[in-house]
Formats: sequence, C-alpha cells, structure tokens
Amino acid sequence: MYVHGSMTPREQNSPRGFMTEDFLLSSEPARRLYWECAEIQPIYDYHCHIPVREIAADRKFANLYELWLQGDHYKWRAMRANGVSEHYCTGDATPYEKFLAWSRTVPHTLRNPLYHWTHLELRRYFGINELLDEDTASAIWERANELLVNGLSARTILRKFRVEMLCTSDDPADDLGDHRAIAFSDLETRVSPTFRPDKALSIQDRASFVAWLDRLSGVSRIEIRNLASFLDSLRRRHDEFDRHGCRLSDHGLQYCYAKLCSENTAATIFAKVLEGRQVTPEEHEAFASFMMFFFGQLDAEKGWTKQLHLGAQRNVNSRAYGTLGPDKGFDAMGDYAQGQRLAAYLDLLARERTMPQIVIYNSNSADTYLFATLIGGFQDGVTAGKVQYGSAWWFLDQRHGITEQIEALSSVGLLSQFIGMVTDSRSFMSYTRHEYFRRILCDIIGQDVECGELPDDHSLLGRLVEDVCYRNAKRYFKLPDRDTVCDSLRSGTPEERRKFKHG
Repeated sequence: MYVHGSMTPREQNSPRGFMTEDFLLSSEPARRLYWECAEIQPIYDYHCHIPVREIAADRKFANLYELWLQGDHYKWRAMRANGVSEHYCTGDATPYEKFLAWSRTVPHTLRNPLYHWTHLELRRYFGINELLDEDTASAIWERANELLVNGLSARTILRKFRVEMLCTSDDPADDLGDHRAIAFSDLETRVSPTFRPDKALSIQDRASFVAWLDRLSGVSRIEIRNLASFLDSLRRRHDEFDRHGCRLSDHGLQYCYAKLCSENTAATIFAKVLEGRQVTPEEHEAFASFMMFFFGQLDAEKGWTKQLHLGAQRNVNSRAYGTLGPDKGFDAMGDYAQGQRLAAYLDLLARERTMPQIVIYNSNSADTYLFATLIGGFQDGVTAGKVQYGSAWWFLDQRHGITEQIEALSSVGLLSQFIGMVTDSRSFMSYTRHEYFRRILCDIIGQDVECGELPDDHSLLGRLVEDVCYRNAKRYFKLPDRDTVCDSLRSGTPEERRKFKHG
C-alpha cells in the first residue's frame, strides 16, 4: 500500500522533513513494527458509509472534487471556520472553484488532523508529495484528474488499498440489489451489508416514519397494519440481509434506550402513530426501548454483531439544517448521560440470555473510561472480546482520540482482543485512515519498549499489532465468503431465481 517517494524541496530543507516515510513513528521498535507487521496487513473495513451503488457500478470520478470533496462535511466545517462562503461548500460553485476554496483553506488547518489527512490522501492515491495551497492547486488538480481519467475508479481504489472486506450501512427498506450484483461480480473485495434500522425507532417524526413504513412494507411484501405485522416485516428483512451475507447491525443513537416496555404497550403506541396522533417523548422512549430489545434478540439468534454508535449531537444549527438538511457538518459531541442507560440495556440482554456480540462507540471523550470499563462487566468467558470498546469515532478519530482510546482499553481491558480501526466514511478517499491508525498504534507500543514498559520482543509485539490491525476483526465477525453468499442467493424464492436467470 505504501510507496516510498522522494522528498520535496520543502521537506529536504526541513530538519526532520514533513510526513516522511516514518511519519508518526518516533522510535526504532515502532518503525520495525509498522513496516514489518502493520503496513502489510489487508484492510478489514467492517463499518463504513460508502454508497454500495457506487461500488456496484464501479463509479468513475470526473475530477478530484467528485472523489475528494463532494459530501465531505469535515472539510466543509474547516472551510466555514476559515470564512469561506457556503457557495463553495454545498453551494453551486463549480467543482474547480470548490477545490480552489479548499486549497486556500488547507494552510489554515495546521495542527488539525485535516492537514495530515489531506497530504496522506494526495500521496497515497496520486503520488503527489507537494503541499496543497493556492499556488500548487492548479497543478495538483491537473495531475490528479489525469489519473482519474486513466482508471482510478471505485473498484481500483479497493484493490489498490487491499481492502479485503467492506461492510456498508443499509436501511432495512433497501432492496439489496446492488449487493446481489456485487456478490456475483469479479470484485476481489468482499462487500457485505449492515442492517441499520434507525428509522424503525423514529416514531416522533410521524410523517417520515409512515413514509418509511410504506417502503418497508413494499420490500418485505407484508402489509403493515399493527405492531405484529411491523415486527414480522423487520424479521423478514433481517432474514434477507442474513441471506446476503450480513452479520452486523448498527444503531446511531444519542443514548441507549433501556426503559422496560411490554409488547402490549408498544402495540398501543404504534397504533397511535398509525392513527395519525403524535406520541409523547415518554412514549417514544418506551417504544424505542422495546424495539432495541427486539433487535438484540434478532441479532443474538443469528450470531450477528450489534454496533452501538452513541452520543452524537446532530444538526445543532436549526437554521442550517432547515436550509441544507442533515449530514452537512453541523453536528457536535453530545453531553448525554450514557452510563446507566447503556448498562441497563446490556444487563437486560444478558439477563434474558439474548446478548449478541456488541461493539460500542462513544463520541465524547468524557465517556472514554466509562465505555472502556463497562464492557468488562459483560464478557462471557467464552468469546474473546465479545463486547468491544470500538475504535475512536467521529470527532475522536484523530491522533489524540485514537491514543486515548488505545490507552484506556489497554489500562482497563485487553488491547490484544481489540478489533481495530474502521473508516466510518462516505468517501473512497478515507482508506489512509487505516494507515494513520496503524502508525499511531505502533508508535504507542514502540514508546513502551523504549521506556522499558514492554519487552523488546518483536515476535510477541508483532503478533499483537497484526491481530489488532487485521486478524482479530476477521476472527470476530466470521463473515461468510463469496461462494457461500452466492449459494444462499441462488437458493432464494422462485421469483428471485428468475431474476438471476435473466440477469
């Protein structure tokens, strides 16, 4: 994945050089661990938001803007903070104008992880070592676009970065047609769906919820008239995802719902929504709690892994949300009470013997040790690392956040069982995040060796690095291979068999 490149004149004139081949590796043990153990591992990207349709179609990118800037709310936040008009972020400026606006912003991102990510991405994807600024923008635009025209597409990127497994995020109402197409293609990367039923909990927004029910009803071929038929519809979609090779679910929540709620109570609340009445916040929490237990049961029955992304405060700027919509960079860390609710949810699953494998992610560094210690109370002594403290997420997926997550897990848990990094991104340009994480991991371990806190045993430490970077995730998720998925899809309903027969 990494290609040594010559230093630019600016690097040669620097005492140490900017982002040389040993970037972030401050000791000889760290360098040896990275180059001999971490760098060579394939990527097992078990959580991302890359649009599966773009993989199925092997999307070609017309220019660097389409690949790099389109939809990137991290960059938009920095541009706004630098006084750049929305016209150049989400507005109708031309692709080159938007790229030039970003290029002018980059020198102002010093010490922000965007400065490192920007130059890692330019180097690894395009072999461009120059610093990006207003003066170099035009030449970098032309060189990158030339490579894009000559074949740097969605699938070639996955091959280039040796992505062995990629798990997308998919709504239960998605028809999974693109996943079927990929399964029967010659793409070396295994692409699996992830069951993300966030909309099943969103009864407080009645209009959107009812519209989503119509989609769910259509794809499941079950008329949804009450709670029982709603649960049947979701169960059928869960089965269908499983047939397509899905072994993970995911929930994006402010906090975990864990209020005891009977099925009769949930049915009454659901009927109220169908009748066109607005539910109270208390009813929403009760219904969401019932549904979270239901989804926990489904995942446990099939041996899936449940992911919980907790604590993000979304769309804090109501005016911007009303004008631009969600996922435009107007989000923040949330300051929600997490511990008791999460513990109550996990305890309910454990008490009812319906505890699946679980990965828990936090978005607020104040909860780091809370999450790292909580998982220790729900390990079962059978599955190593059954409950995981997930990789640093969203605002924490930078050097300090990654270091803090590794240090906390090492201090109160087992780093040796950690399943490693994810991209958690909508961009094909994010695979350098794995390199960034691996360098930080190796540097932390290397520093411990230098301080005499870990033995200078390359074989012992190398196994740890290889496990965290790749092998643990592969063992943990037990995702089926392509042939198994294709056999499962071929044995579908008569209607589906006709579809496959006629392409």
